[in-house]
Amino acid sequence: MPHDSAILDALRAVTTATLTTVLLKKGLRRSWMRGPKPLYHAHERLVGPAFTLRFVPMREDLATPESWSSPRSTRAAIEDMPEGAVAIVDAMGIDDAGIFGDILCARMHKRGVAGLITDGVVRDGAGVSDTGLPVWASGVAAPASVAGLTFVGWQEPIGCGGVAVFPDDIIVADTDGAVVIPAAMVEEVTHAAVEQERLEMWIMREVERGVALPGLYPPNEETKARYEAQKDDL
Repeated sequence: MPHDSAILDALRAVTTATLTTVLLKKGLRRSWMRGPKPLYHAHERLVGPAFTLRFVPMREDLATPESWSSPRSTRAAIEDMPEGAVAIVDAMGIDDAGIFGDILCARMHKRGVAGLITDGVVRDGAGVSDTGLPVWASGVAAPASVAGLTFVGWQEPIGCGGVAVFPDDIIVADTDGAVVIPAAMVEEVTHAAVEQERLEMWIMREVERGVALPGLYPPNEETKARYEAQKDDL
């Protein structure tokens, strides 16, 4: 589904820490993916719709080098990725089989894919870094994906890092990791997160003034009233 560019731009100014708090308040306890860490070119916040890919455990008759030429392959999936998408790959946390290497990442970068996030690992680490593609992953390993995984498809619901991800959910990733915002909740979560960031900026200013934390963070009614009276000056 298309997403308002203004919403995506607003999310680029919101931390994943703020988003997890907002999502928690809305009843979502699992939004932060366990495993993916900022690995390459992850100094800027990454925001975009999820393009999902899924691996299952390696099966010897299917996980072969010949499978890389199959119509159902990571190569075919990459050619289906739209510009601006964030590739989210379910590798089941397997850390000894690299799902993508430098050539695949170079092609993703050439197609305008915004970044790669996986609970697995990549290979050809130096080459992947050279492509310029932003990558959040669990690490690097030399063996190819077929050494431990079988690729089965793309653009279907997956689990990555213990979080359910559906195609076109919005992904936000920064130095604290990666968060999933359900597509149907993007607008309300964004508005709440922007306001939360604004409130916390004001609270930080109060802390720097020497105000004690009780009643300030979290704010009591008196503090909320002071914030409302002063927030237009931020």
